[in-house]
Amino acid sequence: MTDPVFLPDPDADSISSDVASFNGILVSTQIPTRADGSLELGDITAQSECTLQALKVALERAGSSLERVLHLTIYLTDINERAAFNAVYQRFFAKPWPVRAAVGVAALAVPGMRVEVTAMAAQG
Repeated sequence: MTDPVFLPDPDADSISSDVASFNGILVSTQIPTRADGSLELGDITAQSECTLQALKVALERAGSSLERVLHLTIYLTDINERAAFNAVYQRFFAKPWPVRAAVGVAALAVPGMRVEVTAMAAQG
């Protein structure tokens, strides 16, 4: 049996790994982080685009892709913004759709952050 592998978050101050893998399954949680490492705290569309782009980059860095995502959990501070998130989601994913759940939460780690996504993907 192999041990889990943890790829560090590009942010040296982060207390979370960027991607964890075990027996061919990858797990990654992403927030609306721009390529330069800064946070996107604009509207739900801008935050969703940054979050899903960050997920794409993290999975590709770990040897996977969005096409290999099995499951997503989407955390939204306003569940009424689900339709706006879904419009962005459909630009990043296609059929067959990953299994997913959208969860309304009171707040996320940073004030103004509206979305966070956790994904499980197949490696390779």
